[in-house]
Amino acid sequence: MKKIVLIFMIACGFFMKATAQDDLLGDLVKDDSSKVKQNITTATFKSFRIINLQSVEMTGKGNLQFMISHRFGQVWKEGKGLSNIAQLFGLNSGFASTYMSFDYSFTDYMNLGFAMTGNARFESWAKFKLLKQQTGLKNMPVSVSLFSLANFDATEGSSPDDLTWNRFSFMHQLLIARKFSEKFSLELIPSLIHYNIVNYGINNTNNIFSIGVGGRYKLTNKTAISFEYARQLNGYEDLLDESASAVNYTPDLFSIGYDWDTGGHIFQFFLSSSTSATNIAQLSSNTANFRPGNFSLGFNLNRSYGIKKVVQTH
Repeated sequence: MKKIVLIFMIACGFFMKATAQDDLLGDLVKDDSSKVKQNITTATFKSFRIINLQSVEMTGKGNLQFMISHRFGQVWKEGKGLSNIAQLFGLNSGFASTYMSFDYSFTDYMNLGFAMTGNARFESWAKFKLLKQQTGLKNMPVSVSLFSLANFDATEGSSPDDLTWNRFSFMHQLLIARKFSEKFSLELIPSLIHYNIVNYGINNTNNIFSIGVGGRYKLTNKTAISFEYARQLNGYEDLLDESASAVNYTPDLFSIGYDWDTGGHIFQFFLSSSTSATNIAQLSSNTANFRPGNFSLGFNLNRSYGIKKVVQTH
């Protein structure tokens, strides 16, 4: 009888201990569920460019992203008549501009890039992630990146005074973006372009300012429509060149594109009001008037490669 009582008391002890553990685990689950979770917004844009202009996105840590951008001639040139059709609306017009770039991220907050822009010009840049859109413990309504670029003209100089330092120009942009929903994202892009030397003597300036806006609307999981518009604010009208001829640039840049994510590549087919390959030329010396026929066809192709394996720590 004593043995039966002893076994019963031990069984009750185990049951009470197990119940206490269950209650403790339940309290921990309740405490964990009551904590505010941090939700960081991702994929505001699918590429580090909207079309021509930079997006707030960066390549992932340890990844190398290669992009090739190709632009053809204008769709419909004035005075060319039906020869525009024979030239396949610029696809076979004899004009082509190719831009090839590489971006690599050493950290989650910075990436470096290099590009060959055609006509013996080269670019290099750095992009820094300053803020991430997020909700929860910390609320941040926008993502913000800083982009700084240097462009070098390596063409053969025609003057002994054509010093190497004079061949540089620079661009600085603040990229401010918000993902309003799973389908729609928008970005504001104020820019400053600086030329170390300018070739015009009247109404020109070394510093060119512009303001741009770009967006993306998701159609399906694989496709989207992208658009961008930028306005040059100064240094585009009533200029004089070295021969005293009047020069005027078009202050407006407009582009619209169709994005297709194939899984391994991001392919973008677009129409743009500029045939220039670089942002510096697009935002400070655009020669195409803002008319339907002056738009040119082009495409961007992006491919990302994992160079360094990133180990996740928890």
